[in-house]
Amino acid sequence: MKTGQKAPLPEPPDPPEGPSARRLLTGDLDLPAVELAQRLIGVMLLCEGVGGVISETEAYGRDDAASHSFRGPTLRNRSMFAGAGAVYVYRSYGLHWCFNIVARDAGAVLIRALEPRSGVDLMRQRRGRTDHLATGPGRLAQALAINIRHDGHDATAEPFALLDRLQEPDILMGPRIGINRERDRPWRFGLKGSRWLSRPIPAGGEPIAASVPRKEWESLP
Repeated sequence: MKTGQKAPLPEPPDPPEGPSARRLLTGDLDLPAVELAQRLIGVMLLCEGVGGVISETEAYGRDDAASHSFRGPTLRNRSMFAGAGAVYVYRSYGLHWCFNIVARDAGAVLIRALEPRSGVDLMRQRRGRTDHLATGPGRLAQALAINIRHDGHDATAEPFALLDRLQEPDILMGPRIGINRERDRPWRFGLKGSRWLSRPIPAGGEPIAASVPRKEWESLP
């Protein structure tokens, strides 16, 4: 290797196999945004084999003034009208990419955070650090190398995979983050007990599901 030349990135890993590896299909995602946002908590998201367990989501409905689909289709948001299961990628504040999965009726679910499980070394190289790999939508997109070229893809087909959870997780809900409209809708959902969240859900966050306890896990500049 020549002096000053960067070391090559490691090859993406093969998707994990086992009893939790049932792939979700497009029909599994054909839900209203609020329901889909909860359904995706605990599901493993992979892009070219790199990813982890979704720990935080936000829902945006068609009648929601904070949603990009609220005023109808445009060149930028056309993927939101492509049907449930489509990938919608946009750049936030001109700085970082955000990854969404389209819900029923032009709603969408923003994937805000996940627990790294697969391809962690590659995620660290992409992020240039060893912590806060995917706690926030911009960090998550950078760690999984998601960008505008993925806009309009099918979230259930290559290079993506959504591997179903084994059990119903404990989920908390609270207010959404970083929006100026519809702030009163409690449409942010997080995995209870997880420290892989972009921000903690307030202590008063209402539990909306119950299951056996989950293990703790390790945690863009």
